Amino acid sequence: MLNIGEMAPDFELPDQNGQTHRLSDYRGQRVILYFYPKDNTSGCTRQACGFGELYPQFREKGAVVLGVSKDSVASHKKFEQNYGLPFTLLSDTEKAVIQAYDCWKEKKNYGKVTMGVVRTTYLIDENGVIVKAMDKVKAADNPAQMLGLL
Repeated sequence: MLNIGEMAPDFELPDQNGQTHRLSDYRGQRVILYFYPKDNTSGCTRQACGFGELYPQFREKGAVVLGVSKDSVASHKKFEQNYGLPFTLLSDTEKAVIQAYDCWKEKKNYGKVTMGVVRTTYLIDENGVIVKAMDKVKAADNPAQMLGLL
């Protein structure tokens, strides 16, 4: 996990509509950057829908929400449409940003060890500095936790 107080690595990724986003595009706003394993799975859906429900409150507080997974642009588009998600989903099929933010790690599932995305959320301030970093977050609790931090 990256350290509080350091600059968040800039990146360039496509969203669910194929439009390119850079972290630096969001300077002047607080950014909730969350990494999740897979579109349309139970935990990831709970987390995304939670961020979606609270999104107006995040915007009122001057924050944007960016979700990142290794799913494709097309998968993100379906995920957005299935649940009416009002925020940006970024596709990192090469896992470059996922690795830069130290979210690609060994995971154990029923005794089997695999590599995968560890659910991680960063709060980045208006200047691009990491002010909060949370790994192994609980999907259902994470949106309200992040809103509380704002």
